[in-house]
Amino acid sequence: MKSKELLLKEEAYAIIGAAMEVYNHLGTGFYEAVYQEALEVELGKRRIPFVSQKGLKIKYKEVVLKKEYVADLLCYEQVVVELKA
Repeated sequence: MKSKELLLKEEAYAIIGAAMEVYNHLGTGFYEAVYQEALEVELGKRRIPFVSQKGLKIKYKEVVLKKEYVADLLCYEQVVVELKA
């Protein structure tokens, strides 16, 4: 059986490293919006490209739905980041 490899491994590790830095500095107890703002600062410092509150189209059986999915962050134009506090 073939082992599965993580897609965009370097990018994922860079994002996780930034998130861990935020967690290590702020700890627990804040609202999600605080962590998001801090992560945006950290991503910027690390020059990780991102867009906040990015609306993404949803396709169902070849039909694009009216409702969009709004990702907390979209990094590297490919990695959806959802924050949970």
